[in-house]
Amino acid sequence: MTIFDPARTRVIDAGGPGGGILRLIGLGIIAFVLVILLFSSVTRVGTGHVGVLTLFGRVTNETLGEGIHLINPLKTNNEMSIQTQTLKESASVPSSEGLMMSLDTSLIYHLTPDRAAEVFQKIGADYENVVVEPTLRSAIREATASHSANALYTGEREMVGKQIFEQVNEQLTKRGLTVENVLLRDIQLPATLKASIEAKQQAEQEALAMNFRLQKETQEAQRKRIEAAGVRDFQQIVAQGITPSLLEWKGIEATENLAKSPNSKVVVIGNNKNGLPLILGQ
Repeated sequence: MTIFDPARTRVIDAGGPGGGILRLIGLGIIAFVLVILLFSSVTRVGTGHVGVLTLFGRVTNETLGEGIHLINPLKTNNEMSIQTQTLKESASVPSSEGLMMSLDTSLIYHLTPDRAAEVFQKIGADYENVVVEPTLRSAIREATASHSANALYTGEREMVGKQIFEQVNEQLTKRGLTVENVLLRDIQLPATLKASIEAKQQAEQEALAMNFRLQKETQEAQRKRIEAAGVRDFQQIVAQGITPSLLEWKGIEATENLAKSPNSKVVVIGNNKNGLPLILGQ
């Protein structure tokens, strides 16, 4: 294209090589901006995470699942883990008597996926240090303070764990977190108290063993009394059934059987009162 300039009485050619370069540069800039916008519109959410979208620092209450998503390029994707997490806590806690104990606890929990935006807005990504850990510590102290040290060391650990779980679950559910379990890994008592509890338990075991032996001996004595009474009753019954006539009859039967025997023998007549013969073998 040619342009006539009357002031300078000359013709200007605007369609030269310089104009083409400017157009190419302009097209390149536009293409570069479009590419940037395209890449800004594509976001990725990793496995076990959700994406919380914010626009100029304001939470939009939109959450993204795992995978690739197209979003407003002006929005920012903030990933938050929804995988199961474990918080281990070792704390010195008082018993109902005021004795200090060392209690090791594990809290297993995860972020509730559909409340991730709420948690990010009200608590932030560092919710474990802000909410979870203080809540667990408070629940541990409250639970142990209502039980004696002896009970915690012996038979009430399960009850304490259940009490901690219920309190932590109640508090964290309100905050958008799901509690899976609370585990009491170890309870350490003062050395003197631990020794006295173990001595008491040993004495109780010995007492139970002694009671068992006494019961066994009592049962054995009872068995022997019953056996002796049975033998006595048997002898009385047998004695009542044996009469002189019976004995005489049995003697006659024995004499007859011996007399029929082919063995040589000596018969002596006139033995004692019943007159039964004495048969002496040769």
